[in-house]
Amino acid sequence: MSQFLSLKNVEKRFPISGKEDYIAVTDVNLEIKKNEIISIIGHSGCGKSTLLNMISGLDLQTEGSIVLNEKEIKGPGPERAVVFQNHSLLPWLSVYENIEMAVKKVMPKLSSAELRERVEKYVSMVNLDHAKDKMPGEISGGMKQRVGIARALSINPEVLLMDEPFGALDSLTRANLQEHLMRIQQSVENTVIIITHDIDEAVLLSDKVVMMTNGPEATIGEILEVNLERPRKRVELQHDAEYIRCREAILSFLYEKFAKEDE
Repeated sequence: MSQFLSLKNVEKRFPISGKEDYIAVTDVNLEIKKNEIISIIGHSGCGKSTLLNMISGLDLQTEGSIVLNEKEIKGPGPERAVVFQNHSLLPWLSVYENIEMAVKKVMPKLSSAELRERVEKYVSMVNLDHAKDKMPGEISGGMKQRVGIARALSINPEVLLMDEPFGALDSLTRANLQEHLMRIQQSVENTVIIITHDIDEAVLLSDKVVMMTNGPEATIGEILEVNLERPRKRVELQHDAEYIRCREAILSFLYEKFAKEDE
């Protein structure tokens, strides 16, 4: 794995009329290698989504630089795809058509056969062949999120950005999608950056866990290396010494070093 995404001295300020700027995050420095899975965790208001928005190019930093493959990020681009907690599917399009629309937008020169092959590949990747002609209103929340993941991956992004993608799902569906994500990431070998409030999810999925201090003026407090071999199996990890070490380190950071009384 080689380093290819770099955040240096990143700060984001939001202007407030008649007052000093609100500093959401400051002095953020992070190096991410190709094909890593990175989790960002912290209490509400610590700037997790702000960081994700700047990496995606949906918002721009006030100071510092964010560089992907030696090119500074100055706006959205097809090499970065975002999956939100809300799947954001178009309700008047089928599962197949939602994915097809994304591919057409980014790869307009594909032939009809190439387009169909690509869409069907990603429908199959998330095990939704049986539901490809269904409308979003006809499928479960977990299936909708799988469509969102397939749509994001179908444009072949180098970086997949996920903002609490499983947060609104029940625990069994969440666990199932975590397994899907790990399997898919091993297959497509892209970099994944995921925001989560779930400590077990962070340890299970990640190569590194980035722990944010409390906002305002939040920054990276610690970066935890997760030294667990892949593929990972949830049941086998529950009593694994490294898994327990990582879990306890995050708990200590969040609820001892940077505890918040209102959470």
